[in-house]
Amino acid sequence: MGAVLTALGTMGAVVALGWALGRWQVLGERAAPVLARVVFTVATPALLLGTLAHADLRLLLSRTAAATWGSTALVALVAALVLRLALRRAAADVTVATLASSYVNAGNVGLPLSVYLLGDPVAVVPTLLFQLLVLAPVAFTVLDGAAAAAPPGAPDDVAAVVPWALRAQAVVRRTLTNPIILGTLTGVLLAALPWDLPEVVFEPFRLVGAAAAPLALLAFGMQLAVPRAPGASAPRRDLVVAVALRSVVHPVLAWGLGSALGLPAHALLAVTAMAALPTAQNVLVYAMQYRHGEALARDAGLITTLLCVPVLLIVSAVLA
Repeated sequence: MGAVLTALGTMGAVVALGWALGRWQVLGERAAPVLARVVFTVATPALLLGTLAHADLRLLLSRTAAATWGSTALVALVAALVLRLALRRAAADVTVATLASSYVNAGNVGLPLSVYLLGDPVAVVPTLLFQLLVLAPVAFTVLDGAAAAAPPGAPDDVAAVVPWALRAQAVVRRTLTNPIILGTLTGVLLAALPWDLPEVVFEPFRLVGAAAAPLALLAFGMQLAVPRAPGASAPRRDLVVAVALRSVVHPVLAWGLGSALGLPAHALLAVTAMAALPTAQNVLVYAMQYRHGEALARDAGLITTLLCVPVLLIVSAVLA
């Protein structure tokens, strides 16, 4: 558990620094949105390109990947159905809340956890691949569609009068120009090539991509320092759904699917531990980019990070 505590302690220190910067406005009032935009448009695409370009795509065919992908897809589906059908939330808000329920902090917590607890850095790759190849593109397509149907400042019913063909064209254009999707697709294409590019080509991407995690954590801390206006809190029922799915339902589903698929003990521990990770800070970055669900993404990230330690302690005690 030293890896978990070290990773969470490091993240907490950077978030605290971001809070201090935001509390005293050291970088100005608009610093948090600017940092979030840098993470979204530059640092994260560079990180994804470099990471996926060196990924072994054969992992997509393993039983471990099946358990990871299946449990994550089920969590995302349950979240979307509950939020849309039971709570009647708008599509963009449903998308952010679904990401808060299913998109885990695989980089900052998952990678050190897979190295120090599991002794296998590859354990985090199926989780990363599913998030980058499935969750993120689907989410951005929905969010871009909502933005294309109702531009910023437009009335809520403007989508009803926009021709379907124009909306579809706008969605396709925004999706294909989304920097995270472009970085993901480029990385997968490079991984699928029968030959490798010289490593020197990837050094600029590694350098810029290394800024993604600390900048996202700083933006998260700065967002926590912003005084909450009346009505700016996350909807309580939405937050309960996201936290329950993230911290309880997902690990249980991953354990159940892994057991059903006959995973050996070490692989079952890896799948369950990855499913117990907290909500990624990148979800807040995405929410800030699209101006939907920011309070929910912020609160879900904070609460699930606090719950991560006891949940992982239980998982390791039962399965290790």
